[in-house]
Amino acid sequence: MTTKEIATLAGGCFWCVEAVILKVIGVEASVSGYMGGEVDNPTYKQICTGRTGHAEVIQVTFDPSVTSYKELLQIFFTAHDPTTLNRQGADVGTQYRSAIFYHSDEQRETAEAVIQELDAAKIFPSPIVTEVTEASTFYSAEDYHQDYYSNNPYAGYCRVVIAPKIAKFKAQFAHKLKA
Repeated sequence: MTTKEIATLAGGCFWCVEAVILKVIGVEASVSGYMGGEVDNPTYKQICTGRTGHAEVIQVTFDPSVTSYKELLQIFFTAHDPTTLNRQGADVGTQYRSAIFYHSDEQRETAEAVIQELDAAKIFPSPIVTEVTEASTFYSAEDYHQDYYSNNPYAGYCRVVIAPKIAKFKAQFAHKLKA
């Protein structure tokens, strides 16, 4: 019997991170949503104000015997810029922060270790500002946000912003790409 694990990741727009993570072997599902705020059952409109405290996240169900949590985080760090505080490209606000919401002490320790390794290796031109925070209540985003890239591959945002992130993932992690 295989044990499944949950990872909750925020890397700016959830559409971008989800599009990459869904291509990883061992990933069984991803749900776009919100975490880390003070409002119960927030809507996308509320999140966009930046006043709820939530981040746009994806909650991922994966098989750690196929892709480990550490590998998933390494891929996550290629799907966004973890060095910009509360910003991803043109998206600005705390809702677009880089964050790892851990579900166990082991996940917290792994996240902190991966960040230290990447910073020590100077993979990015600036230090990583990704917050590592205990997971709180997850709220699923509206239906039209789910699997956005697959459902809208020809939309301008998908072609200009998301497609290059997928190409980067494929170039760096071809061995982790679903068939």
